[in-house]
Amino acid sequence: MPKLLTLSFVMLGSMAICPRPAMALRFSAPTPKFNYTDASGKKQSVDVVDKYYPKKIVRPIANVDAQIDPKLRRAATIAEERARAHSLSKCWRFVKEALVASGVVKSRPQTPLAKQAGQELVNNYGFKKLPVSNPYEAPVGSVLVYGAKRAAGHVEIRTETGFVSDFRSKTPSPRPLIGVFAKS
Repeated sequence: MPKLLTLSFVMLGSMAICPRPAMALRFSAPTPKFNYTDASGKKQSVDVVDKYYPKKIVRPIANVDAQIDPKLRRAATIAEERARAHSLSKCWRFVKEALVASGVVKSRPQTPLAKQAGQELVNNYGFKKLPVSNPYEAPVGSVLVYGAKRAAGHVEIRTETGFVSDFRSKTPSPRPLIGVFAKS
């Protein structure tokens, strides 16, 4: 019996002092890499993500500016209700209809190109160009006008969750921003 007791103490002591083989392997194994060749033909490698990170990357939530006409927020809601999942290349038409339906403008704007929208809204409908250069900082209901060299441009309305014209998007247009327009 004393030999058995001594033997069990020795085994327990050695288990406490020596690291387990599985733990040693886990700490010494290199992190797995994914190897690929990029577009220029150069070989690249990145770490393989093996854990879930619940914290999402989100864009800033749009601010609601009390100085802006509440009808513009209604126009954003109307445009969002009528928007499609994908573009129909009729952004300015859908934004015009939302502005008229909400009562922000009394008559339908006449300019044919989206990149001309800002100038017409300022000249004929009492809009003002806001000192905003980042589309994410535009207040809810403001009209964002984008330019293009040889195309019609793009126009969209800022919503609480993103941007809307003839389609919904979480991100703004990649075109160059001409200006952010709103009515007070």
